[in-house]
Amino acid sequence: MLPRVVVTGMGTVNPVGNTVDETWEAITHGVSGVGPVTLVDVSDMAVQFACEVKGFDPTAYVETKEIRRRDRFQIMATAACAQALGQSGFVVADANAGRVGVIVSSAIGGLRAIEDSVGILLNDGPRRVSPFTIPMIMSNGAAGHLAIDLGARGPCFSVGSACASGNDAIGQAWLHLRNGMADVVITGASESTITRLGLATFDRLGALSHRGGTPYVTPSPFDKDRDGLVMGEGAAILILETEAHARARGAPILAEIAGYAATADAFHITAPDENGAGGAAAIRQALDSAGVRPDEVGYINAHGTGTPLNDLAETRAIRAAMGEAAHRIPVSSTKSMTGHMMGATGALEAVLCVQTLRTGLIPPTMNLHTPDPECDLDYVPNAAREARVRIAVSNAFGFGGHNAVLVIRGFSG
Repeated sequence: MLPRVVVTGMGTVNPVGNTVDETWEAITHGVSGVGPVTLVDVSDMAVQFACEVKGFDPTAYVETKEIRRRDRFQIMATAACAQALGQSGFVVADANAGRVGVIVSSAIGGLRAIEDSVGILLNDGPRRVSPFTIPMIMSNGAAGHLAIDLGARGPCFSVGSACASGNDAIGQAWLHLRNGMADVVITGASESTITRLGLATFDRLGALSHRGGTPYVTPSPFDKDRDGLVMGEGAAILILETEAHARARGAPILAEIAGYAATADAFHITAPDENGAGGAAAIRQALDSAGVRPDEVGYINAHGTGTPLNDLAETRAIRAAMGEAAHRIPVSSTKSMTGHMMGATGALEAVLCVQTLRTGLIPPTMNLHTPDPECDLDYVPNAAREARVRIAVSNAFGFGGHNAVLVIRGFSG
């Protein structure tokens, strides 16, 4: 029998909180992370709001000299990892280092470092470009830095599957642990793409919401008037272990990663398959891998970006995969508060699923005031809901047609 894989620690830095507790308090009270962009000058841009991380002090986690050598997404991953290890109580040592993996993803990598370095190259010449540019750009940079900082010598890599990267990282960690390739895997994802290039290119794709103003009423997943996503940033890290390893060291067991699957739409480089066939297949396969029936699922954390195409395709995917149970399962998009953290969003949403299992609170979908008649599921509009949830599903669907789905189960010995 393959070993069970459990979660023993979690950490996050994101637009609504700089710890898991702060984040959960904000999410369950419907707090929006949307605000004016402050990280870069957007005075000439059509979209001037985003979901930035706020009040984050990198010096609490990284030495000042090292901060200059790391991109923002790498620093936030370091912070989230420190929190997760603190909760888990796990320490990497010479005796266990070869059995500790680091699988931490980023969809895009160091976009800020790319922009800064191109500016230096064009304005000051090639000799002024930093030798640390490539390590700051690499999408595997967060994973590499964490392994070096901690001395972890097991499997170490990053998964690049666009906005499914976080779920795929956790899924790969699950597979490595079940197949005996590690005892502990530090996993999750980090992203920081609120830059001039990031905002401009996503806007040119037609992906960004233009519904500014105060108070912000966007992003509005599954709402008839939804007009796009709001760019977010942040990091979330989970400590996964085999159950036997966690029990042997007396670790706190928060939940179980029970299933995972990944599929491809093979349809379009940015648009989802409008019928949701790829997403439905991933949901079905993830449930099968966990040995779970649709009627046993108590909550779905939707990809729910707030774009017209995604929300409709995902609704169809859930209906196709869940059958008669689809209309009885609460579904919510926490991106309505955090914005879309690109590759990191799935990792944060896995954390939120664990919190739902532990607390009996289902997060709301905020800004859902005019339901889209074609999006006809129970989206938990505008207020958290009390419910005893034993099994949660987390969807992540990315550009390129990548679909990655996790099944997370409340832990009982």
